Amino acid sequence: MIDLLLISALLLLGWYWSNAMKAREIAYAAAVIHCKKMEVQLLDEYVALNGFWLKRNEQGKFMGWRSYQFEFTSTGEERYHGKIIMLGRQVINIQLDAYRI
Repeated sequence: MIDLLLISALLLLGWYWSNAMKAREIAYAAAVIHCKKMEVQLLDEYVALNGFWLKRNEQGKFMGWRSYQFEFTSTGEERYHGKIIMLGRQVINIQLDAYRI
């Protein structure tokens, strides 16, 4: 019985890790596209998970709500922060701090 619980826990942990990595890849791709569109440079080539909660979507189904943060520059001298909000695998919002042009 303990073996079955251990295997189930490992499978659940593997599923969560795989799902989290896919969501991070989507968030990173969205950050790259948004930074190019806004004509700023994404720094450090990463997005960092800032928060995770369970929230309901428009149909009432519980999904993972994730908040990622990243850094960008517009002049090459100063760092600014950006934020990506995702619900499931869908990007809901991307925000950039006010920056110098």
